[in-house]
Amino acid sequence: MTHGNARVWHATAGLVARYADGSLAEPDAWSLEKHLESCPGCAALVSRAVRGTAAGAVLDEVREAVLGAAPAGAARSVAAPAPALSRLARLLWAAGPAVRGAWLPAVLLVAVGAMVLGYGGGVPGARALLLAIAPVVPVAGVALSYGPHADPLYEVVAASPAGGLRLALTRTAAVLAVSLPLLTLTGLLLPASGTPAAAAWLLPGLALTLGTLALASFVGCRTAAGATAGGWLCAVGAPVPGAPGGEITTRLAEQLSRCFDGAGAQGAWAAAAVLSTALLMARRPAYDHLLRR
Repeated sequence: MTHGNARVWHATAGLVARYADGSLAEPDAWSLEKHLESCPGCAALVSRAVRGTAAGAVLDEVREAVLGAAPAGAARSVAAPAPALSRLARLLWAAGPAVRGAWLPAVLLVAVGAMVLGYGGGVPGARALLLAIAPVVPVAGVALSYGPHADPLYEVVAASPAGGLRLALTRTAAVLAVSLPLLTLTGLLLPASGTPAAAAWLLPGLALTLGTLALASFVGCRTAAGATAGGWLCAVGAPVPGAPGGEITTRLAEQLSRCFDGAGAQGAWAAAAVLSTALLMARRPAYDHLLRR
């Protein structure tokens, strides 16, 4: 590697040759691949080197087969994609199921269902029901966004510099960007009826999401999400079964007030979020390996 200054370096011919023939050490290969994302010159150099190997011939055959099977317009798009479309495609891929698939309609269904209960069904505790479910919605989004069950190319992506915790955090941010404003706005539109403020769930939801990511480094995303979401629902719903039929939502609202209202409760959630973040950073190397669950 040659260095123009302390921050900028470019690949040498020897480094590129070792990368192309597969003899470059794995950490150096990852570093080079990360550099290629932002250096067109080095990317072109590596591309030419790889094309001269046996792998290059195979890649050319695959490319020709794909272009031959695609319509003419699609072939031109593959050969020379528009920069804006290329960036949009990378963004959608990085966001994962947070903006595609069944997860987004499910979040919309929760919001619309709460509105139907509050105004169409005349349920006075519709906001309480929404606030009880809202903190686990981003947790479910995380479980559906990262792991071998969520991405058919997970093994390939997880081994790349753009994979691991970086990709998990990118998809988590997309999940939060969708669910937090949508569910909070829905809560604002619903009658209060003695429940906590519509935004009171935001810090608990963030803490549960970060806790899920930290726990996932030990047991996998789906198991971690099940543990955190199940724990929350059990905690908030524990007093409800003993309530008289007409007071279920009232009892739920009281329990939510204990969990959400006041500086003490919110401070505890903030501390939980900080501790979960610290544990997640300490467990970051676990995301460099494949999460099997």
